[in-house]
Amino acid sequence: MDTTIEQRVNTWLQGDFDPETKAAVKELKDNHPEELKEAFYQTLEFGTGGLRGIMGVGTNRINQYTVGIATQGYANYLKDQLKGQEVRVAIAHDSRNNSRKFAEITANVFAANGIKVFLFEQLRPTPELSFAIRYLHCHGGVVCTASHNPKEYNGYKAYWTDGGQLVPPHDKNVINEVNQIASINDVKWGGGESNITLVGNEIDEAYIQMAQSLSVYPDVIAKQHDLSIVYTPIHGSGITLMPQVLKRYGFTNVHIVAEQAEPNGNFPTVVYPNPEESEAMSLGLKLAASINADILVGTDPDADRVGIGVKDNKGKWVLMNGNQTAVLAFNYIMEARKTKGLAAPNDMVVKTIVTSDMIDVLASKYGVSCYNVLTGFKWIAELIKEKEGKEHYIIGGEESYGLMIGDKVRDKDAISAAAILCEMAAYEKNHGRTLYDKLIDLYKICGYYKESLISLTKKGMHGQEEIAAMMEGFRSQPPTTIAGVPVKTLLDYQLQVGKNLESEEIWPLTLPKSNVLQFVLVDGTKISARPSGTEPKIKFYFSVNAPLADKADFEKVGAELDAKIKAIIEDMKLK
Repeated sequence: MDTTIEQRVNTWLQGDFDPETKAAVKELKDNHPEELKEAFYQTLEFGTGGLRGIMGVGTNRINQYTVGIATQGYANYLKDQLKGQEVRVAIAHDSRNNSRKFAEITANVFAANGIKVFLFEQLRPTPELSFAIRYLHCHGGVVCTASHNPKEYNGYKAYWTDGGQLVPPHDKNVINEVNQIASINDVKWGGGESNITLVGNEIDEAYIQMAQSLSVYPDVIAKQHDLSIVYTPIHGSGITLMPQVLKRYGFTNVHIVAEQAEPNGNFPTVVYPNPEESEAMSLGLKLAASINADILVGTDPDADRVGIGVKDNKGKWVLMNGNQTAVLAFNYIMEARKTKGLAAPNDMVVKTIVTSDMIDVLASKYGVSCYNVLTGFKWIAELIKEKEGKEHYIIGGEESYGLMIGDKVRDKDAISAAAILCEMAAYEKNHGRTLYDKLIDLYKICGYYKESLISLTKKGMHGQEEIAAMMEGFRSQPPTTIAGVPVKTLLDYQLQVGKNLESEEIWPLTLPKSNVLQFVLVDGTKISARPSGTEPKIKFYFSVNAPLADKADFEKVGAELDAKIKAIIEDMKLK
């Protein structure tokens, strides 16, 4: 066994860890050496979604000790940054197994460090935590969740004073503080319980009022109040707020998927509790079809991701992907502001570099500035902070089922977004159309943009090496053609360099360093390669487009774009 791993294992066997933890480590050592290596070969670090991993014993697992050490490091950093001030933090958690336990450990460690803690009395959506940080004038916050990951996972998202997740230099500085903690004996585990205040209803009401204020056409909802809505929280925290927000909007015909209504960290009806997965939305689709609903809405366990289902142009129920949903939402907000005379010259929208470029085209047509940032809503929040007082943020989003409407929440917010998506369905129904009809109309205006995503999972120590080798191969020997089409531009966000492969022109990229490569072909096709920041995966994003002159050509052009994506995948040997 590697000496570093062996030292870590011995520390856990001989240190002041509880007997149950020691017994679990000994069991792995005696009978499961490979699992032992996986549990101790590294220490979890913050990625795009914070601290996230499989639950269990070990430095590479989520457990009471890794959570406590992370909290002590964060507490040390907050106190150092805010010398002489009363430091305040908010803490929430989702429905996952151990989430309440981890939230209480987090609260106890902060409190023992003399920090004022506002702990939600029970599970709440992640966006409410982001909202609460600013509402309660906190300097930071934590939500214990692993978002959409399988049931074996849990995690720890850390937030800053603006309600956004930690960005540089704070994320790395917190990790540096964590790394300076030599043992669990350096963690203040308890003794400050008087610093903890339980919160709940007051924040709920403030959040609901904020979400209601985002409604664009309440008069349309009044006409279409009986819009038939099916909602599934997929066993998550969305059930605590979503029904109330829809009711406050004025919707009176909401059907909750009973089998998935109860919060449950085992997610008994799904493999992946993720609205991106058709299997997770299948019960919702079944109910929607049986009652002839108008829209299906699903949220993930911490209610930051939202997925929708609608009827297509042939009356068949289909799930919208994240790009399609974002296109519809961005257009709705920009179009409504223009129609109602609310559009301002300094309006801005924000998307990530792997989200549909159709949004850039739409924003240009409305005369709205569109900014592209790295993957992760923390970068959208950071840009809002940077532009505050100069430009007016109205909506942001990413292809992975994330939307953030208005700036009162600084993370993706499935609750308020779902309400707006239902309002959009009501608006289109009031005009005798569906959201699917609207999407096709937008394709006719902007061109038919079609996106696809492949995730290749590479688990464990060797998996990370495989992912690194794959990225290095594309970086050192970039393809000059893909599926017979010349590559025009290579964008390397790790080296922060853009290169025109035709003219050899090179220019700097201004976004922060990130291990992402993008190939832009001469026909406008874009292919992005990006290792996940929260999972053992490498993701490939494909975006192709073509003109759509006539609605009658929709299926034909769509099939041609599908064939194009298939040819790219085969040529890049990504199967």
